Amino acid sequence: MTLTIGMITIDTADPHKLADFWTKALGTEVQNDWGEFLILAPAVEGGLQLGLQRVEDVTPGKNRVHFDSHVEDRAAEVARLVGLGATEVAEHTVPGLTWTVLADPEGNQFCVGQPG
Repeated sequence: MTLTIGMITIDTADPHKLADFWTKALGTEVQNDWGEFLILAPAVEGGLQLGLQRVEDVTPGKNRVHFDSHVEDRAAEVARLVGLGATEVAEHTVPGLTWTVLADPEGNQFCVGQPG
């Protein structure tokens, strides 16, 4: 038997507010809404779902797990995401890859990378 990851869940104070950002960022929609817990449909068939779960006490500081995305035009995508409410945190480069660390409107960090 093999473990398969089907969804990544973000703890949040306000799942609906965060869903507004992530549905626009990912080009997806809310698939299930139970008030305290939302599931966003995968952006592509076979892709991961994104869960948004209301919690009483959101853990402060950098999240221990984050996700990475890759695009062909990192600068344009970063600008689009900042326009939606993300905050640019840092930029890193290693041979063959440059990525930008962003934070969503609640401070959850994620990365947008571009080979090159």
